[in-house]
Amino acid sequence: MCAALPQALLRVEAMSNSIEIKNLDLRFGSFEVLQDLNLDIGKGEFLVLLGSSGCGKSTLLNCIAGLLDVSAGQIHINGENVTWAEPSERGIGMVFQSYALYPQMTVEGNLSFGLKNAKLPKAEIAQRVKRASEILQIEPLLKRKPAALSGGQRQRVAIGRALVRDVDVFLFDEPLSNLDAKLRADLRVEIKRLHQKLNNTMVYVTHDQIEAMTLADRIAIMRDGKIMQLGTPDEIYGLPMNKYVADFIGSPSMNFIDGSIKNGAFTVDELNLSLAGYEFASGEAVDRSATLGIRPEHVVTGELVSHSPYSIDVEVELIEPTGSDKLIDCQVAGHLFRVRMDGQAQVSVGETLKLGIDPARVSLFDTATEIRL
Repeated sequence: MCAALPQALLRVEAMSNSIEIKNLDLRFGSFEVLQDLNLDIGKGEFLVLLGSSGCGKSTLLNCIAGLLDVSAGQIHINGENVTWAEPSERGIGMVFQSYALYPQMTVEGNLSFGLKNAKLPKAEIAQRVKRASEILQIEPLLKRKPAALSGGQRQRVAIGRALVRDVDVFLFDEPLSNLDAKLRADLRVEIKRLHQKLNNTMVYVTHDQIEAMTLADRIAIMRDGKIMQLGTPDEIYGLPMNKYVADFIGSPSMNFIDGSIKNGAFTVDELNLSLAGYEFASGEAVDRSATLGIRPEHVVTGELVSHSPYSIDVEVELIEPTGSDKLIDCQVAGHLFRVRMDGQAQVSVGETLKLGIDPARVSLFDTATEIRL
């Protein structure tokens, strides 16, 4: 009994993760799409795979689903090694970018089709279809065909088709990208509510950072088949681990200024910012070439400038009103610098604007490696 105890404990620990990806490689000939990728996804977690087109996020999702055979590594779902299992044997439900509904069938027919093929009892099929349609609020649509549905309604049906499978893991491959902005926002809220209601594990692929930030428990930002950073939305936004992540997250993106760290300050041209208050990963400032980054919304203007540790005067070059905000373009040390101001702020092109910067709100990256300092 005692000898078996460690194995039992290991089994319990393994089962705390819903999906485990170990040393995963995927190659097409000599081209490596995914490289030695490791990722653990907890039970009930909403994980978003985020990145630009071609970064490998949909490819990774298709590997989890069993739609692509991996070149090396293992995939475990709920403690079972499913690396070579068929998609139907993995206990997953998948929602694709295209709705992929059968046009000749009603909504009810689309929802029940897979269950009928699996030869489930009629009573259970009816119960699952009823439950899914209630959760997604599509009961009035059950007798309609896809041609009579809006884009948002079709995507809800596509989600329902995955939902009726009654599985623990749902995979979403850019499900909202074919919808207009208003529908995307509405359906995004519905997906978040669906996760809160079901508490199933969900893996969601998108190139839209707003979707990622609003939906995710954790975000995996991918580039060239690798995960650049894995963390909560707050961690990704507040402490980007490299310049790529810092630039990718945020709209408008982070301001960057190339310079150097000398004697505990970031310096370039007229800029000489003391770094007192900045938390270095190594615990201390080391003289080197560096890139300073600061988000437009973290630059202070107006009366608050007097409370900032550092201030600088700039000339307003361009104003972009967005309603709730105004985006101001100016130059700092020869670099384009953007500032987010209140939409009601009175400012005009050509005027001198005083900006406040707090070193505790900036990010610093090694110029050569682009890793956070």
